[in-house]
Amino acid sequence: MTVKYYAILTNQGAARLANATMLGSKLNLTQMAVGDANGVLPTPDPAQTKLINQKRIAPLNLLSVDPNNQSQIIAEQIIPENEGGFWIREIGLYDDEGVLIAVANCPETYKPQLQEGSGRTQTIRMILVVTNTEAITLKIDPSVVLATRKYVDDEVLELKLYVDDQMRNHIAAQDPHT
Repeated sequence: MTVKYYAILTNQGAARLANATMLGSKLNLTQMAVGDANGVLPTPDPAQTKLINQKRIAPLNLLSVDPNNQSQIIAEQIIPENEGGFWIREIGLYDDEGVLIAVANCPETYKPQLQEGSGRTQTIRMILVVTNTEAITLKIDPSVVLATRKYVDDEVLELKLYVDDQMRNHIAAQDPHT
């Protein structure tokens, strides 16, 4: 079966990543954009400098190295339920200078607005394979905080397990208050 959906570095993105690697500096990925590609599933083109028909751009909510594959960068953006009214077929990843670093296509999905009678929080994820993840700054703006329900549930469970363990150790100690 042929791969239909994928992400690639743009020419400018590849050049900036190579330059950062060579100079020992960092590439600062800061924003993700989504678009509808004018109603047609696009083929990512390394010569692209912008999305075909951008509908939204906003700061990233997550940027990390895949713990299972150190050559993959995972970028995520959460679109809140009060934004939408468009189809998503294309994704772009931008640096702090507004340069399109990577572009991807994705399965068509409609992002409704609450005013249409249906709303949902939509997580957009781009997985990008790069040769040097150390040349990419993995930093997120802390003033932009959106979390999925799963993320919060996972964090609450982890905290609960930690607190339960600490309490169990406290109770088991002969004199825990000395």
